[in-house]
Parts: sequence; C-alpha cells; structure tokens
Amino acid sequence: MAGAIIENMSTKKLCIVGGILLVFQVIAFLVGGLIAPSPTTAVPYMAVKCIDVRKNHHKTKWLIPRGLNHCEKLKDFDEAVSRQIEANDIVFAVHIPHPNKEMSPWFQFMLFIMQLDIAFKMDNDLKENAEITLDVSLAYRDDVFDDWEEIAHAIEIRKLKCTFGSPKTLESEGRHYDCDFLPFMEIGSVAHKYYLINIRLPVNERKGINVGIGEIKDIRLVGIHQNGGFTKVWFAMKTFLTPSILIIMVWYWRRITLMTRAPVLLEKVIFALGISMTFINIPVEWFSIGFDWTWMLLFGDIRQGIFYAMLLSFWIIFCGEHMMDQNERNRLSGYWKQVGPIAVGSFCLFIFDMCERGVQLKNPFYSIWTTEVGTELAMAFIIVAGICLCLYFLFLCFMVFQVFRNISGKQSSLPAMSKARRLHYEGLIFRFKFLMLITLACAAMTVIFFIVSQVTEGHWKWGDITIQVNSAFFTGIYGMWNLYVFALMFLYAPSHKNYGEDQSNGDLGVNSGEELQLTTTITHVDGPTEVYKLARKEAQE
Repeated sequence: MAGAIIENMSTKKLCIVGGILLVFQVIAFLVGGLIAPSPTTAVPYMAVKCIDVRKNHHKTKWLIPRGLNHCEKLKDFDEAVSRQIEANDIVFAVHIPHPNKEMSPWFQFMLFIMQLDIAFKMDNDLKENAEITLDVSLAYRDDVFDDWEEIAHAIEIRKLKCTFGSPKTLESEGRHYDCDFLPFMEIGSVAHKYYLINIRLPVNERKGINVGIGEIKDIRLVGIHQNGGFTKVWFAMKTFLTPSILIIMVWYWRRITLMTRAPVLLEKVIFALGISMTFINIPVEWFSIGFDWTWMLLFGDIRQGIFYAMLLSFWIIFCGEHMMDQNERNRLSGYWKQVGPIAVGSFCLFIFDMCERGVQLKNPFYSIWTTEVGTELAMAFIIVAGICLCLYFLFLCFMVFQVFRNISGKQSSLPAMSKARRLHYEGLIFRFKFLMLITLACAAMTVIFFIVSQVTEGHWKWGDITIQVNSAFFTGIYGMWNLYVFALMFLYAPSHKNYGEDQSNGDLGVNSGEELQLTTTITHVDGPTEVYKLARKEAQE
C-alpha cells in the first residue's frame, strides 16, 4: 500500500513538473513572437561609380561615395566612354550604413551578397561559364572625421550564372541578364560605426581577366545583419537559462554522488548533455559588445555542433541502456557502431566550417563555393555527413523498435509481482515511453517550426497583434531544448527512497528494501537492480 501511495505521488509530481515545463515552453515562444523583432534585417545598397586615375591608387587612398572628400562620380558608363575613362580607373564604392545611420555591435554580424546588372550587347556578350575577378577592400572608422583603416583586401573570383530570356539579336541590346546572387562577404562582428567597401574590376585582355563578362551596368549589394532588439532578447534568454541549467546540474550530480555506487553510463551521458547545453547557454556574446571578436560565428557553430553530437549520442545510449536483454551495457565501447557515424559526421561538418568561416577570419571575402575544387570538397563533406546521419537514424529507429518490443514482452511478468513493485516497474516503463514521446515531439516541433519559418513571410498579423514567426522559432526551439535537458536531469536523477516491501516476490529473487532507481540501468551496490534481473530471467527463458 505504501509503495502504491508513493508511486501515485510520483506520477502526480511528474504531471505537475510537466505542466510547469509546458508553461515555460509557451513563454519561450511568446517572448520571440511578441517581444523580439525579426531576427535579421536585409538592407540594399547601390554601389557608386567613382573615378580614380592615379597609379597604385588603392594603396594610398579610399574612394568615398558621399560625405567629406567624396569621390568624383560617374552617372553611367556612357559618360565614362565619352570621357575616355578606362575600366581600370573605375571604382565601385559602397558606404555602410545609409546616411544618418550608424552600425552597432548589437548587430553581431554582417553578411553581404552581390548582384550584378549585366546588359546584353552584341559586341560584348557574356560568355558561357564566365568568371569575374574582383579587387575588393574593406575599411572602417568610428567618426566621420577619422581616416579610414583597412580591415581586409583580397582579389576574389566569382562564377557568373546568368540566363537571357530573349533572343540575342540587335533588338535585344540593352536588356539585362537574369543573374544569380553571388556570395560577397561575411564578418563575425560589427564593432565599428562606419564601413567602406571599394570594388574594382581589373581588366587585362592578355591574361583574359574580366574578358567576356558582358557589359556591367551596376553593382548591387544586400547587407544582412542581426537586429539589435532581437540580440538583446537573445542575450537575456541566455543569461536567464544559464543559471537554471547549472542549478539542476549541481542538484543532479549531487544526487548521484550521494549514492553508494559509482555513476553508470546513462547518468554520465545525461550529465555530459547538461554540460554541452550549458556550453551553449553561457552568454559570452555579451563580450562581443565591447570587443571586436570576429570569431564568434565560428565559436557558435562549434558550440552547437558539440551539443547536437552529444544529443544524438544520448538518444542512442538511452535506447541501448533500456534494451533489457542486452548482454553488455553500461559501457561506452559497446556503442561504437552507433556513435561512430556521429563522430565522423560531426568531424566532416567541423572541417567544412573551418574551411569556410575559419578562412573568413583572415579574409572575409572568401567563400568555399566559388571554385570547383572548393565546391567539390564542400559537397564531399556534406554528403559524408549526410550518409552518417542516415546510418545513425537507421540504427536509432532499429533500437527504438527493439526497446518497445522488449518492454512489451517484459510486461507479461508484471502480474506476478507484488502490487507496490508492479506499480513501480509500470512507472519505469511509463517514464521511458513518456520520454520517447517527448523526444519525438521536440524533434517534430523543430522541423515543423523550421519549415513554417521558411515558407511564411516572417510574421503573422492577428488584428492589432503582430507575431514574429522567425523570432518565435529561434527563442521557442532554444528554450525547448533547454527544458528537455532540464526534464532529463530531473526525471533521471537517482532516487533515495527505499521500498521496504517484503511481500512475496515470487521467483524474482530480489531482496526486500533494495533501493530502486528511476532508470532501468542502475547497478546497485549489492548487485543489479530488479529490472535487470527480471530482464535477464526472461531472456534466459
């Protein structure tokens, strides 16, 4: 009777905790949907055509499109032809941001893509598989009277992918090609108020540089940066969630260390998952407001990669440790076939990220997708990672199927137990199934909200209320996985309650008063737990 009361109390507590976590989950979505603005903003820029006829001009002077000491401008290239100005003496200049505005460290990063306005001309047609060579420079200053300081300079090559919807005849001259956007630049911090980009298109007919690229009329850039309001909400969530996960981690590990046995594998993996979640939560981004840390994007990718690799590993080990008739458990080496693809896939994605954002720390204009070798290498890493992910999910689905099959088989032995112990084991099975359903729900919500955020306009309007869908996706999913880790450590912390049930236990061969744990894999100081003994007995039969 006492065991039944305890189990009913545990179920009631579980429902209460589940309700509290659900409330926090709803709050996480509402914070992003109602309080935070859109995560990012896209700002279009039109490059100004400046004239510079001096030798080695890019080493001695920056061409500024507006403000004090602005450059001499060209209206169009017809003016350049009439004034006999060569292509090598034309510089496309872009000032960031627009007039009467300033950039802010709260913007976190800047990503730029380029679009070329190329007109068709019979005597200057765009060749197939044409490549454009860009001589680009980036500078900054924090006051309108300061000199420009160079951040980076590079010579980059981009492939042109353009289509022409009309017949290439004399009547079609002047019509523009439809060209794909080109990756241009990405920097991982916005530490300065003003930025300046100078772009040159050097022409060398003897070497075939910028020959056969058509008649370029204009260069347009689109700058994408994180909204400052969203950054503040994001930082606030990280600052709130960090101590929350730390407190439950300390409580969880303290419960483990109070046991008379050593921690088992599942407990260690759950604790490692909490550490990886804390690693993401720690709001080191606050320092990016005062320091020019361009490596924050790469660091963020690494943190997320560690967490997701740990999460995938946990799912495999969690299922494996609940396969009751498995001979070898509580050993990480027993999962090398399942964890191996995770390690290989994570390593491939890490190398890909280092080849892209790692190089961008020195050259923000670099893109691995701009060359055939780089594209093939990047695709190889992504394909290998995708294959590893598919193998992982095959292993996972197979293990989940086995676990549910084994649990269904073991339930036939429950009627032979005393009422208290039967209720306890039914609680164990219920918790496992409950956690599996929660896991599937979290994964499904992640996929669903990602798809919704991609296919919608970014916000919904209900009367006077505007809901930012993309912001709700980021804050909601981020809060959801924090709550998932929190629930794991709360539900799977070792129990210190003793079930002093000395009623008849049939042929289960267990000692009265033996300590019972929430997980099915706990090894008691005096031997295996009753669930393991029950499973072994059933397997032998």
